[in-house]
Amino acid sequence: MDGDGVPRSYDFDKLGRAKAVIFSLFRKDPRRTAIALLYKRIATAARAPGLYGSLRVPDTLEGRFEALSLHMILVLRALRDLPAPADEVAKDLTDAFFRDMDASLREMGVGDTVVPKRMKKIAAAFYGRAQAYDEPLGEADEGALAEALGRNALGGEAPATTLARYALAANRGLETMDLDALLETGPVFPVPETYAEEGTP
Repeated sequence: MDGDGVPRSYDFDKLGRAKAVIFSLFRKDPRRTAIALLYKRIATAARAPGLYGSLRVPDTLEGRFEALSLHMILVLRALRDLPAPADEVAKDLTDAFFRDMDASLREMGVGDTVVPKRMKKIAAAFYGRAQAYDEPLGEADEGALAEALGRNALGGEAPATTLARYALAANRGLETMDLDALLETGPVFPVPETYAEEGTP
């Protein structure tokens, strides 16, 4: 766990575990099963190898948390602009995200009395990123978004320009989807390699 509360041994990238945890919670409720499937699709997109190779997100547990947070934020922004019951879907999706975080902390051996404090730090980190990315995404401000992503996703002062271009393209695509499409076919994200700089390995 770093100072921002992000669990450094977070194991969300193991699909089997995530599927077991989430679906065991939701399998008796069709609506929540749909939310769990949406969350799984977002997590799968956040594991795309091109994010870590071509777009230079660090292939570390911290980097994977940042990629998942970015993809969650993009989908939540899309849901925010859709009519009801998209607001309820957004709430349920956020709950699924934090349930997974909570389960991860407990798997790490964090005690019951400490988990709530850690979860507050994780929530603060996540919502801080959501706030930092929201205006640049809304205004299609590549420079500002690249700076914010550089600080968070890349962990440095250099702007994450290629990642910002990817996120802006994803945001444009999600704006064209309605709620049925998001739930039935899942969010569609660009191919990360498309936005790589020339010469990037």
